[in-house]
Amino acid sequence: MFHRNTEKLESIIGAGSLFKGNIETKGTLRIDGQMEGHVQADWVILGEKSSVKGDVTARGIIIGGRIEGNVHAKEIAEIKAKGQVWGEIQAPKMAMAEGAIFDGRSSMARAEDNILEFQSKILDL
Repeated sequence: MFHRNTEKLESIIGAGSLFKGNIETKGTLRIDGQMEGHVQADWVILGEKSSVKGDVTARGIIIGGRIEGNVHAKEIAEIKAKGQVWGEIQAPKMAMAEGAIFDGRSSMARAEDNILEFQSKILDL
């Protein structure tokens, strides 16, 4: 799922940690602890024991823990089997594993396809 240039884990909130405040970071952010505040990163990975109270915005989000807030993914939002989301999800692609919990609304807006219109011209001779 991750592209070569986004596979590198650049920031982490470890298990047993409690972070209060907003985070805005480049690259991939992994959260295994508790977070209260909004998150903005290129990619976000939530471990199974993680908990986020706030909105999460990223290109891609993998949810193994719990989010109480809105999820805005530019590419994909994936809820794993033990993942829980209590809020809205906006993403062009969404995946949910069996056992996942999602209580909220979702919208999957896609970019408009490029439509080419051809006009036939009749030549009068």
